[in-house]
Amino acid sequence: MSELIAIAFDDEPTGFDLRTELVRMQQEYLIELEDAVVVTRSSEQDIKLHQAVNLTAAGAVSGGLWGSLVGLLFLNPLLGAGVGAASGALAGKLSDVGINDDFMRDASQSLQPGGSAVFVLIRKMTADKVLERLKSFHEKGRVLQTSLSNDAEEKLRAAFSGQAAPPAAAPEAAAETT
Repeated sequence: MSELIAIAFDDEPTGFDLRTELVRMQQEYLIELEDAVVVTRSSEQDIKLHQAVNLTAAGAVSGGLWGSLVGLLFLNPLLGAGVGAASGALAGKLSDVGINDDFMRDASQSLQPGGSAVFVLIRKMTADKVLERLKSFHEKGRVLQTSLSNDAEEKLRAAFSGQAAPPAAAPEAAAETT
């Protein structure tokens, strides 16, 4: 099951820097991302989503290729490519994979103008190594929302606030109370 984490920053570049670092960690197999989106709020009314993959462009390219192949069958590849690209772009624009866009816009209403947030959908990760690599972001961000367990969320909040993670309860103490 995937886990959702949203981290807010007071400026826009830090959000993009965090996404870049997460992509590097994915290339090193420390984390497996399903989606990573940077949301910026340049003014009170202007919230922009910066998706990692432009689905409209990808749909247009794919549709153009398939359209030209179908157009070859009817001896008009240019018309087929045009129709395919247009329908592919439309399909890409209407499709929403990963994190729901409306959810991200609603959650980003709490951002101050000039701020950003990073929404990450994580399939798997090596938590201790990922938190270690994110030390340069400590005290820069705040956790907006997560779907993590309470203990894991506390560790994440502590990491971004610059505090030491709360110690785990000792198993001996739990055994003594029974």
